[in-house]
Amino acid sequence: MANLKDLKSTIKRILTEHPELKDNDNSLCTQIWREELRQMGCAVNCDAYSFFKRYAKGEMSLAPSIKRARAKLQEDEEKMRGKNYKKRKGKLQDNWKNELGYNDTMLNGDNQ
Repeated sequence: MANLKDLKSTIKRILTEHPELKDNDNSLCTQIWREELRQMGCAVNCDAYSFFKRYAKGEMSLAPSIKRARAKLQEDEEKMRGKNYKKRKGKLQDNWKNELGYNDTMLNGDNQ
């Protein structure tokens, strides 16, 4: 498993080489895992059992870590953002505000 700094640089390189992955975490994860398996000497025809065993042992980057590192990179660097970034960001922020009980009248100071 790559350390966080290495993971971020790998994600940046992959998103630069494959911009279509900027909005697809599942494909981004598989690309990273493919590279990690290759570095471990696992051939292209490595079976699923070997992958799962390595993932469970913590030898592979975890999907949530990949997703968080991608999100942070896209937050910090606008050129790393995909086409769906603003739509996804706005929707998540709206959901977050609703879950906390905020609404338009509270945000505008009309709750008095």
